[in-house]
Amino acid sequence: MTDQSSPSADQVAVDKTISSSLVNPETMATLLAAMERLIEVVAQLRAPEGGCPWDLAQTPESLTPYIIEEAYETVDAIKNGNSAAVAEELGDLLLQVILQGQIARETREFDLTAIANGIADKLIRRHPHIFSDGEATTTDEVRQKWEEIKAQEKGETLEESQRLSRKLERYGRSLPPLTGALKISTKAAAAGFEWESLEGVWEKFHEEVGELQEAIAQSDREHQESELGDVLFSLIQIARWQKLDPAQALTKTNHKFVKRLRLMEALSDRPLEDHTLAELDDLWNRAKARLRAEVASAGKNADAY
Repeated sequence: MTDQSSPSADQVAVDKTISSSLVNPETMATLLAAMERLIEVVAQLRAPEGGCPWDLAQTPESLTPYIIEEAYETVDAIKNGNSAAVAEELGDLLLQVILQGQIARETREFDLTAIANGIADKLIRRHPHIFSDGEATTTDEVRQKWEEIKAQEKGETLEESQRLSRKLERYGRSLPPLTGALKISTKAAAAGFEWESLEGVWEKFHEEVGELQEAIAQSDREHQESELGDVLFSLIQIARWQKLDPAQALTKTNHKFVKRLRLMEALSDRPLEDHTLAELDDLWNRAKARLRAEVASAGKNADAY
């Protein structure tokens, strides 16, 4: 395991330039005590003797869905402007960082010290206008310097790091699928890889739907998945042409579906699973009509509901 507990001479020299007065000493002590408590709680949950069976069963891979889920819940809380919810969701997200660090420490790969020092070192390296003698007075200059330093760290020139294929690869690897597809196609279109009209995009979409139907008829799962991806990607192109955000659109539809289902439960005198399909269809339509009426009375577009 890489030892990050002893700072290098360069790190010590740079750290001397960081103002210690920016955080009140008492506030810092309280913060560190809270972090120490959380780390100890997680360590206890992962303890071979007396630990929690669920936590002990987790691996870095099994926890990745929770990282994504907690990140989305944090974003949702921020968008809703609920500070209490934001604090709670950030705590859940922080837990995922602590858990990953704890598991890595157990396998002697790295630890929380390496995580904290790693990001602090990166921030210092990429802000030479703050922690060294670099100059940058505008956000554009800061961004340019960041990219230059990032390229140097990877052993690339800035030109190499800015190649279209490199950018698209990063988007496909690091962004949620819908957002990544939109970003990839937007950058590709800016480079000239574009249809001449929206009609051409629609033709491509219908072509891909036909190929998906053929793949489903052939019962080849891998082929079906590939064609489904093509359909989704072509549908996102329609969204791009109309300047619509597919991720936001799908999120709204998810919320709309849940609202209707919740109202269906309120309208029903028994669990939904006890209804026939015809009864569920009737409840769906009643819920849909009520929600539209409520939205219309509020002066909003009822067609969206």
